[in-house]
Amino acid sequence: MVHPTLGRWLTCLLLVASLSAQAQKKHTFEIKDGQFLYDGKATQLHSGEMHYARIPREYWRHRLKMLKAMGLNTVATYVFWNYHNTAPGVWDFKTGNRNLAEYLKTAQEEGLFVILRPGPYACAEWEFGGYPWWLQKNKNLVIRANNQPFLDSCKVYIDKLAQQVKGMQVSKGGPIIMTQVENEFGSYVDQRKDIPLEEHRKYNAAIKRLLTEAGFEGPFFTSDAAVFFEGGATAGALPTANGEGNVENLKKAVNQYNGGKGPYMVAEYYPGWLDHWAEPFTRVPTEQVTKQIEMYLQNGVNFNFYMVHGGTNFGFTSGANYNEEHEIQPDITSYDYDAPISEPGWATPKYTAVRELMKKYVKYPMPAVPAQIPVITLPAIALSKTVDLFDLKKDIKPVANDTPLSFEDLNQGHGYVLYSKRFTQPTQGKLQVKGLRDFATVYVNGKKAGELNRQDNKYEMDITIPFNATLELLVENMGRINYGADIVHNTKGIISPVLINGSEVVGDWNMYKLPFDKVPDLAKYTAKNKEGKPTLYAGSFEAKQTGDVFLDMRGWGKGIVFVNGHHLGRYWKAGPQQTLYLPGCWLNKGKNDVVILEQQNDVLQKELKTTDKPILEEVQ
Repeated sequence: MVHPTLGRWLTCLLLVASLSAQAQKKHTFEIKDGQFLYDGKATQLHSGEMHYARIPREYWRHRLKMLKAMGLNTVATYVFWNYHNTAPGVWDFKTGNRNLAEYLKTAQEEGLFVILRPGPYACAEWEFGGYPWWLQKNKNLVIRANNQPFLDSCKVYIDKLAQQVKGMQVSKGGPIIMTQVENEFGSYVDQRKDIPLEEHRKYNAAIKRLLTEAGFEGPFFTSDAAVFFEGGATAGALPTANGEGNVENLKKAVNQYNGGKGPYMVAEYYPGWLDHWAEPFTRVPTEQVTKQIEMYLQNGVNFNFYMVHGGTNFGFTSGANYNEEHEIQPDITSYDYDAPISEPGWATPKYTAVRELMKKYVKYPMPAVPAQIPVITLPAIALSKTVDLFDLKKDIKPVANDTPLSFEDLNQGHGYVLYSKRFTQPTQGKLQVKGLRDFATVYVNGKKAGELNRQDNKYEMDITIPFNATLELLVENMGRINYGADIVHNTKGIISPVLINGSEVVGDWNMYKLPFDKVPDLAKYTAKNKEGKPTLYAGSFEAKQTGDVFLDMRGWGKGIVFVNGHHLGRYWKAGPQQTLYLPGCWLNKGKNDVVILEQQNDVLQKELKTTDKPILEEVQ
């Protein structure tokens, strides 16, 4: 007789061995006879987009379970080149949220297919659309073009990525069933008519070739609005139509570029939309979403919710758009997207409605909805230490130059640079910084004189500079443009001459680099807090239990927050976002530390409050 404990142990061992063998079993996924075939059987793809970089690693499984419980069988994800290639020659596929292989493995364990979207261009409201900022330092390199230095860089990235994931393709027993070629390239072709169509097509074909040579097997697909297939489709890749609600239009467009047959797929169906600072939060009605998804289901259309769960643009990862009114529209920190699964992973009414709809149509079993991760509030957190940001200057060796240098010329990607210039003669008049990228607080002898703001197209102000005074501009990069023709113009800082009354201010500029790539150590600095001066606030708090928290930034100005070394992202009183999401998995039972950089500091702060829900719809 086997001892009960030993019996249970043997049963578990056999189960693990069985699951392992199942995971390693090789399968086929192909496009044939106008259909997606998995192991030779026609298969519909009901997918949801979710980006591992925007979700704490500890919550990946919870979010994937949420996706599956909504009735989906596939997860799609972009890969962000700049998230893994953090500096020239420096690669990270392991730390924090960067372990892509683990994310894919977790998806497979949850019984999901994976659609991989490696770019190298992603868009996704992500900083620079996924490109590393330092590519711009090579003057011979042309972004997103049939340009050899750029293609050489793309090859390095694609080869590094392939080393991580090519063994996780379906033919090798992994979950990856399809790989995208580039991304929304047709819209870029339409915006860049200054480049011959043939050159665009050579570039697109080159990306597909690099993917194939690196070991990606396909099937491959492209993703564009149907009206842009002419520029975006490429040989050997299935065209899919983003945002296409009309089934007949979808079929007509795909047929034209795919030999008169399907399968038919909407690779981006938008159940919500992106959001910018200082603009209203966008909502898409639930009824509109369920009506459209039912139309897809009734007509055998494959689809991918973009996004099913958005998550958060932690740190400095959010990108930016632009339009005719604004030279830049920076994206908010939250990537909630009004998606069915909210930023903290909650099932919304939209989620519930889609889940009930899917129950009527899918034949595979749908698991129960996972329990919501607990939310806690904290007593007001006392901010016991305040440090004048300018006091950090004494520990930073400035870069001196006759004229201001861009972030890129300073070899800095993100954060802030303090531009400082001493005047030996008094002057007054109109200060113009037309090359501001993107937001500046302006000081004369340490006293705040005003603000300049690219988002508001505000590049000038009146200034009075006394004899022997110092002019300083604290300049913030608010995220590089991620979509459109202007993606090739993405340097940051001050990128053109500073003028006073039309004359260039030249000579003896000092630039202090403040990248805030990690939380600063404030222990050695004297406590100061003066209205209008950029200030670092620090405090600690005790947590008896952990849970998700929303930091209430109402009453604050503009800045960033670190908790236990985790950079939660930007806040700005302009709204619509007024809270910051603090995942409970980043809290400690016991002591926790918070540091806030408040750039404006027009109101002196004493404490930091929390609330039990996100506030995403309050524009100031």
